[in-house]
Amino acid sequence: MLTNNLGYPRIGSNRELKKACESYWAGKISVDELLETGKSIRKQNWQLQAESGIDLIPSNDFSFYDQVLDLSLTLGAIPERYHELGKTNNTTDLYFAMARGAQKDGQDVVAMEMTKWFDTNYHYIVPEFTKKQAFILFSEKIIDEFIEANDLGIKTKPVLIGPVSYLLLGKEKEEGFHRIDLIEKLLPVYFEILEKLEAQNVEWVQFDEPFLALNLSTKERNAITYVYNEINKRFPNIKIILANYFDCFGENLATVLALPVHTLHLDLVRCPSQLDDILESGQLSESVYLSLGVVDGRNIWKNDFKNSLAIIKKATDALGQNRVLVAPSCSLIHSPCDLELETNTTTLTPEIKQWMAFAKQKLEEVQLLHYFAANETDVNNSIRFQENAVANENRKTSPLIHNEKVKSRVAKITAADDQRKNSFAVRRKKQIDVLNLPLFPTTTIGSFPQTNEVRSWRAKFKKGELTAAAYNDLLQKETEETIRFQEETGLDVLVHGEFERNDMVEYFGEQLDGFAFTKNGWVQSYGSRCVKPPVIYGDVSRPKPMTVKWSSYAQSLTSKWVKGMLTGPVTILQWSFVRNDQARSETCTQIALAIRDEVIDLENAGIKIIQIDEPAIREGLPLRKEEWANYLDWAVKAFRISASGVKDDTQIHTHMCYSEFNDIIQNIADMDADVITIECSRSQMELLDAFANFNYPNEIGPGVYDIHSPRVPSSKEMVQLLEKASAVIPADQLWVNPDCGLKTRHWDETKKALIEMVAAAQEMRVAVENITLI
Repeated sequence: MLTNNLGYPRIGSNRELKKACESYWAGKISVDELLETGKSIRKQNWQLQAESGIDLIPSNDFSFYDQVLDLSLTLGAIPERYHELGKTNNTTDLYFAMARGAQKDGQDVVAMEMTKWFDTNYHYIVPEFTKKQAFILFSEKIIDEFIEANDLGIKTKPVLIGPVSYLLLGKEKEEGFHRIDLIEKLLPVYFEILEKLEAQNVEWVQFDEPFLALNLSTKERNAITYVYNEINKRFPNIKIILANYFDCFGENLATVLALPVHTLHLDLVRCPSQLDDILESGQLSESVYLSLGVVDGRNIWKNDFKNSLAIIKKATDALGQNRVLVAPSCSLIHSPCDLELETNTTTLTPEIKQWMAFAKQKLEEVQLLHYFAANETDVNNSIRFQENAVANENRKTSPLIHNEKVKSRVAKITAADDQRKNSFAVRRKKQIDVLNLPLFPTTTIGSFPQTNEVRSWRAKFKKGELTAAAYNDLLQKETEETIRFQEETGLDVLVHGEFERNDMVEYFGEQLDGFAFTKNGWVQSYGSRCVKPPVIYGDVSRPKPMTVKWSSYAQSLTSKWVKGMLTGPVTILQWSFVRNDQARSETCTQIALAIRDEVIDLENAGIKIIQIDEPAIREGLPLRKEEWANYLDWAVKAFRISASGVKDDTQIHTHMCYSEFNDIIQNIADMDADVITIECSRSQMELLDAFANFNYPNEIGPGVYDIHSPRVPSSKEMVQLLEKASAVIPADQLWVNPDCGLKTRHWDETKKALIEMVAAAQEMRVAVENITLI
């Protein structure tokens, strides 16, 4: 029996990668220094896994930005707009330009589109394909990193996104073909990679095909069959691990069981039933091994050894120990690095900490499960086994978990609690009268740049180096300056800037009961952007108002409307590490009631526009379509519970980013937000087609510039996007805004971009007025 790991966090235990990348982008370190940081992180990760007793240690799981972008570069799938850059820049700068765009020295290219990695909060860079797409081996990163580990005395298992999933992750940039049709052009480059790895005496290669958890077409399943039969013909001596995660194989199972691969990896956390399905099918070849993903790679809760050992025993009884591998359910990039770094007992109490395991601890769990499964007689006498049993039992019985008042309130929810008093058509007339906004009203999504100075205030305040009064004064000054800037720029609906907030989820979690927090529980969201998800360990409630003070203060500074800014219940759920001892729908409803209380308090304080952000609602969709209806029912209901306690003339906004809306547009309409703002700039307004085709009745703000890139778009560029939008959506339904919050941007670029954005809106107003006069 072997131990297997699918991937390890690439950010470094102290976010070394984030700091190095941002220093490189700022021109503070050289490319060689950046590459050296990457090499150091890889070395630490490989050595840690070797010391933890992992037999199959991954390589090529490291990335400076995103593993899908890495593969696009490896395969030479570089969009034409970057070709000139490639001639004048090093490969690293070409790579970052594809991720972030580039605007300097006369060069100006937009970034590639970015979207969510399945149902996670990780973002990947979307490959772009044309009919005549060519693939070449442009980068040998995967071979180089295998050799690099080998030189350290560690023989690794290279990890590759499988060719079918890679194509399906991308987008066709012209009509007349399906990207899966490119498989025969793509496969020879994979063969070239495998030839080079075979020359280095590689033994195992992991192919990630997470699309096997989705509903595939016959054509896509046939492509899977074709790919792995061809690989087996040419490389029969390489042991191929076919990894699927985040759900079952479903109707793809028969196809998968017929493949000539060495090992199938199963996510038995998300889909524990699939082991029985496979063992009882009678279709598993006697030569195929199973990698059992029994340690949760997506959450921070300690493994239940008793339960996992029962699963492993079922497999070993049927197959024998030599055909079983013990593994996490998926790559550990979705887990924080090391629980040992959590030394603050006030932030994370010992009782709650004992229930948790981060990536390093999950490696230990894999090794211990392997040992216990191979040495059953030692289990009952093991201190580690007993500690695990005690911690899991303590969590079940702890009084910290349950709040009967919260449970009772959820049980008393009625149908009226998730409905506005009147339809949007009625509400809109009242909102037009009260708000008196111009055509193409301008606003931002909420946050403004948080400088190092602002972050230092928060750090000093938390350390006790700054008094509450002094901290408050500094925040008031920053808020007032931001209000004045927005007034001077000509924005129509203002925001207070959110300078008091550390993160759009963490900030609320810190003020809600049932949440715990870490100091170093960082995970990668995209590129250098790391988030520190709160931990929902118990029933959720709101002890007191959370945002009224700052929204009211900002509104007192201006005669213009200021939006109240909240994070919605589904996003708080999705972007937290969520308790796994009750249904997610129950936890989400508890959060919705807490947000509802805040919305009502904001309205009572005179805030007439309230934004409840739900960027994660599409992300939360189950991977299998047959499970969508149940999720969408409770997710949409949770949003409406949070938003429906207000009067008709209070305008409710929501925001969603990096989502494909076509399949769920009816459900988005069912949310019944008065205004929805969405990411549209990287997709060049393509995402707006879903709203147009559906004849979406409410108001829409399609993002007109990409805040995930440092480049400043011109007003002309934004006018072109707005013209595209107004061609499919009536002008009186359109808002003008960035595609996301501005927290991570710099003030200089932000001010320039917003000035251009307001100019674009003003130009659109004139154009519409001229058309009306004609």
